[in-house]
Amino acid sequence: MIVAAGEALIDLVPQDAGSPAGTGAGLAPLAPRLGGGPFNTAVALGRLGSPAAFCSRISYDAFGEALLDRLRAADVDVSWVQRGAEPTTLAVASIAADGSAGYSFYVDGTADRLFAAPARLPDGVRAMVFGTCSMVLEPGASAYEELMRRAAAEGVFTALDPNIRDGLIRDPDAYRARFKSWLPSVALLKLSEEDARWLGGTPEEWLASGPAAVVVTRGGEGLSVLTRACGEISVPGVPVDVVDTIGAGDTVNAALLHGLADRDALSADAVAGLDAGAWTDVLRFAARAAAVTCSRAGAEPPYAAELDA
Repeated sequence: MIVAAGEALIDLVPQDAGSPAGTGAGLAPLAPRLGGGPFNTAVALGRLGSPAAFCSRISYDAFGEALLDRLRAADVDVSWVQRGAEPTTLAVASIAADGSAGYSFYVDGTADRLFAAPARLPDGVRAMVFGTCSMVLEPGASAYEELMRRAAAEGVFTALDPNIRDGLIRDPDAYRARFKSWLPSVALLKLSEEDARWLGGTPEEWLASGPAAVVVTRGGEGLSVLTRACGEISVPGVPVDVVDTIGAGDTVNAALLHGLADRDALSADAVAGLDAGAWTDVLRFAARAAAVTCSRAGAEPPYAAELDA
């Protein structure tokens, strides 16, 4: 089982996803979409056919019920989900002309911020993936950090996607230092070019700090991986008519983990030992999956049958 741990929220997305919000005389109408980086990753894992679970704290409100329904529809185990009376986090998305998304957040007093680390990891957990807002907003951020460190110490394969939302980070230098402190507990680090620029480091530096592999996504240009054994391996992006990029990086997370699981490579040693051919296949699969997500409005990751076709 692969567990995605982190926030679940509501994206308020312009109904005309091809146009930026706020153009003309007034704001574009906003439509609610279920989202959050770890939530999207869990849904994508389930749709790809990987045994998956979600670990978070979700509101009892109508949005929270809809989030749980979506997870169940993707065959994601929700037994790790904590519940709370607080409202669901909201993220207002603005879509640029190229389909890229920017966000502003409404997070004060919301349910997912009050996540508490479980007392123990259940049997059968092969991997856990962390990231995004849940690693920033306290007190939940410290609980997720505790869970990530404990999982790594117990031999669980850990993946991290920082997915920087700089509007939520009040002290960038403190966050950058905290990010570096996580790396010895991370087996697979995945981040975007934009994340890498904001963090101010290099894949080589991060690889030397602990991860077995560092994957960098470059939007339509594709993605690459850096490992100690193979150096850098890159694949191009898959051409697609982009509606928006919401959930594309989360889909990459799921596709990478799904591809590694198919190769029985959910351990740091196994990932470090993959050859260039295996990595090329995994990266191409992730690029195809992300392209499908970008071709649809909101975070709508593909089903396995769509990629098989």
